[in-house]
Amino acid sequence: MAVPGGITPTKDWQNALKFDDLARSAVFGYNIEQNTQLEFKKVTDVKEQLVSGIIYYITLEVADGGQKKTYVAKVFVKPGEVEEFKLVNDA
Repeated sequence: MAVPGGITPTKDWQNALKFDDLARSAVFGYNIEQNTQLEFKKVTDVKEQLVSGIIYYITLEVADGGQKKTYVAKVFVKPGEVEEFKLVNDA
């Protein structure tokens, strides 16, 4: 769990697919804003900071024209933000 204000390593990030999703979304947004074609490869590290939500610092690998590069995405997750919405059954 994050320490208020401090940046700490995120426990068990390797087992949480949400970080891949957040990283892919960050790369997608960056590609649109910068008119690039970076290709997400993998998340290599995650740190977090507790504020009025959680800021994740996601270190990730991308391919840029066949060349491997490392980026960090700073992603703010706000309280009350919906992470998942799915049908359980047709009741």
